[in-house]
Amino acid sequence: MGYFRNLPDILYQSPLPHKVSTQEFIQIKNIFRRSKVVDYVNDNITLFQKYILEDGDRPDSVAEALYKDPELDYVVVIVAGITNINHQWPLQDFQMYDFALSKYGTEAKMNDVHHYETYEIRDSQNRQILPPNLIVDKDFKIDGSALRFGGNRFTVINQTGNIQLTDKNEYTVITDNIAAPVTNFEHEISINDKNREIDVLREDFVLDFVAEFKNTVRYARNSRYISDNLARTENTNIIP
Repeated sequence: MGYFRNLPDILYQSPLPHKVSTQEFIQIKNIFRRSKVVDYVNDNITLFQKYILEDGDRPDSVAEALYKDPELDYVVVIVAGITNINHQWPLQDFQMYDFALSKYGTEAKMNDVHHYETYEIRDSQNRQILPPNLIVDKDFKIDGSALRFGGNRFTVINQTGNIQLTDKNEYTVITDNIAAPVTNFEHEISINDKNREIDVLREDFVLDFVAEFKNTVRYARNSRYISDNLARTENTNIIP
């Protein structure tokens, strides 16, 4: 990953058991410099566009498709706001079953209801009574059409067609199907699908972004400064 090559190094007091002195340091990459880049990304959101990840896409394959350089995979990850690639990058479709089974323990629990999502309901004058896709529980209810004056009937609009509700005082999830059950497995698939939509940097701005990235992570002069790409931590293990 080109990302790590661009990070500066830091001399860190050696934690190794076979060190010969408390003043012995090892040179490692300073992965904590990444946080400085986040501010730059957040301040320049107009440089980005939406991108839908296909099943099996990886950061390097997206970088290859967008920028003709798989080494720019770190640009894809940073701009997408991903801090944990294992949890925030979408799984492939064939992995979802095993993931959900591992999380919930059994198929029965995978198929338990996680929540309900409302259907859209409109009245006889085409006014929206209930918006679709609200997350509710099984006890959710709304006032019925019988509480309205006149013959104002309510209609549920869903994937199977429009269903006119019986005129009464109250509608509930269980008795009137005004919301659809979503299982734990379906919930995990929905989260995974949302992870497929990420922000990516427009190709015209990649070179500027990489230059700004290198400039942002380099060290400013201070008491521990050695060079733009090397600093030293304080040695807290010195024995008098």
